[in-house]
Amino acid sequence: MTVAQLIEALGNMPPEAVVLMENGGGLSLVSALDFVDAQGAGAPAEVILLPNMEE
Repeated sequence: MTVAQLIEALGNMPPEAVVLMENGGGLSLVSALDFVDAQGAGAPAEVILLPNMEE
């Protein structure tokens, strides 16, 4: 999924909905994003969803 596809999918959701991610048998709130530049020829830049570690 690209950032554009993610934005489109999220645009169809209620704005007050929380964002969760699967976390080894459970669900965690997404608390932050991390951006990593492309790491070589042909490699895409990456956006990493970071879970809330306080749950």
